[in-house]
Amino acid sequence: MKKIAIDAGPLKTGDSVRGIGVYTRELIYYLQEIIKKDKNSVEVSLLDYSLGNFGKIDFKRYDVVHFTRFNPFLLNVPLGLLGNKKTKFVLTIYDVIPLIYPDHYPPGIRGRINWEINRYLIKRKIDSVITISETSKSDICDFIGIPPDKVSAIYLAPRKIFKKLALGSWQSEIREKFSLPSHFVLYVGDINYNKNIPNLVKACKKAGLHLVIAGKQAKEIENMDLNHPELVHLKEVDWSRVLRLGFVQDEDLVKIYNLADVYVQPSFYEGFGLPVLEALACGTPIACSNTKALVEILGNGVSYFDPYDVDDMVKKILSPSKKVDLPRKYSWQKTAEETLRVYQSLL
Repeated sequence: MKKIAIDAGPLKTGDSVRGIGVYTRELIYYLQEIIKKDKNSVEVSLLDYSLGNFGKIDFKRYDVVHFTRFNPFLLNVPLGLLGNKKTKFVLTIYDVIPLIYPDHYPPGIRGRINWEINRYLIKRKIDSVITISETSKSDICDFIGIPPDKVSAIYLAPRKIFKKLALGSWQSEIREKFSLPSHFVLYVGDINYNKNIPNLVKACKKAGLHLVIAGKQAKEIENMDLNHPELVHLKEVDWSRVLRLGFVQDEDLVKIYNLADVYVQPSFYEGFGLPVLEALACGTPIACSNTKALVEILGNGVSYFDPYDVDDMVKKILSPSKKVDLPRKYSWQKTAEETLRVYQSLL
């Protein structure tokens, strides 16, 4: 029996409630479900590859090791891989946004050194890279300098909890719990530069609609140093008509999706755009920017706007796409099956 080890470390950190945590949790669950039906194929172990215990793990015990987190400016790939000729290594790189916008994600001297080490190790010791869209795949190949046949684009999916709900008492209860306005625009996620939050706030004001943001970062703005290069874009934002909910449990978030007049993804750049698929699964009208990954994921029939043009954003917010079905190609079962095929190709 072949032995595969997967990094479950993101489930123990703040990443557990972000996209990386969703990816890690759902991938592990569905891989284990697949393996139960084929007991003689592979065995999956869960490990934590955080920097502090790199040297404590004997990677040679495994046939394939899958690293599930990557930041170009942190040492995510252990130097110890260089002496291992037995094990095959897989790395998931979600996107390379910090490399695309260096002015807004300055690495510093140590970050630059870490990036060069990461790039060297990826080219020398990572046997297969997994990413989440063809858009990210193209950028990864360009920035790291690896051939396309070494990178597999495997799409993510909304979880089953996200669905259209029947009318009921939950509507008034959730409005009261979060003090939601009768009509609102919804955005779910972080507030990094590439998310284009300042233009979204301006557009909602011009459209005469309240903006509701679900996500931990937006709730903590008052405690942040907005002079930092990664946050300076938020300095002049007027939050007066913005309701910042902070982190919201999935059971409540699905209800908020269902209540929203429109879900908006205003990003300059995305590696994928998982909240858009969650909104689609909930039957929420959507409007989103015409950045490559979103067009790749959603295809035709969607109200796209130029993320740099606030007036265009306003127009699409007021006339969103209302009847876009979630493509069947997005399922975590399919994500796990395609990931398992990557492992098997290395065995």
